Amino acid sequence: MPQLRDINLNRLVVFAAVVESGSLSAAAERLGLAKTMVSTHMQRLEAEVGTTLIVRTTRRSSLTEAGRTLYEASRACLRTASDALAAIATHSGPLRGAVRIASPIDYGALVVAPALVALQRTHPQLKIELMCADGYADLVAERIDLAIRLGNLKDSSYRSARLGQYLRWLVASPDFLAHHKLPKSPGGLSEMPFVALSTIPHPNTLALSSAGGQRLRVRCQPAFVANTATACRAAALAGAGFALLTDFSIEEDLAAGRLVRLFPRWAGEPAAIQAVYPSARQPSPKVAAVIEALKSHLSARR
Repeated sequence: MPQLRDINLNRLVVFAAVVESGSLSAAAERLGLAKTMVSTHMQRLEAEVGTTLIVRTTRRSSLTEAGRTLYEASRACLRTASDALAAIATHSGPLRGAVRIASPIDYGALVVAPALVALQRTHPQLKIELMCADGYADLVAERIDLAIRLGNLKDSSYRSARLGQYLRWLVASPDFLAHHKLPKSPGGLSEMPFVALSTIPHPNTLALSSAGGQRLRVRCQPAFVANTATACRAAALAGAGFALLTDFSIEEDLAAGRLVRLFPRWAGEPAAIQAVYPSARQPSPKVAAVIEALKSHLSARR
């Protein structure tokens, strides 16, 4: 059985890079090494552990069972070491280095980007990359340090920090309301043209709750369907129908009179805003700083 003292731990960095990059060439580019050097490290690591870790063919590479076991352990070990180095750097000076953050498109543009700009002013050596998309990013595969998630979490393997919550409000444009008679209660919205977001589980159904604790589900007739919240907002502004939109995305529209809130005592069920990051005992200092910056920004918006 191989012993830890028999293994060059530097090779674990190379091994993890090969797995995450998908090939020796990509790993070599990522690490700044020659491809031959990466290949040599892999051969020697397999010799040190006494088993094949990666099966390579002309078209693809795949992990063996032993390779997957070692990769999972290596990833956890390297992340812990990286966090420790980052903590040391933080204690000795300002935050520095790269941090990659993923966010939904509308929330990223309206809330996350301004918070990150303020953080970067305080830590100018921090290199921030914000990636906005409405799909869920794979934090490990895409080397993302932190992702902002709206609603219930689906990633049980990730750790999370609650940032706050948001509501969705019933709204329509003044032009739409000039051509459609508003019903007396939210239940009557089932007969009105609706702007639906196709990426949520039940896009045609409104789950509403009142200030008095009542709950109501309304089956709607979509007149316009879009796959991003930004497009749904644009359609509502253009008068395509009424919509159930996030409070943070339409605050300025309501204040300017571009949208009108319908049935103000009713709203969508409250949902959480959470930051998730790959499993670790504690977030790295850079990730912790981003979380605190977002919390401060949200508190200032209240």
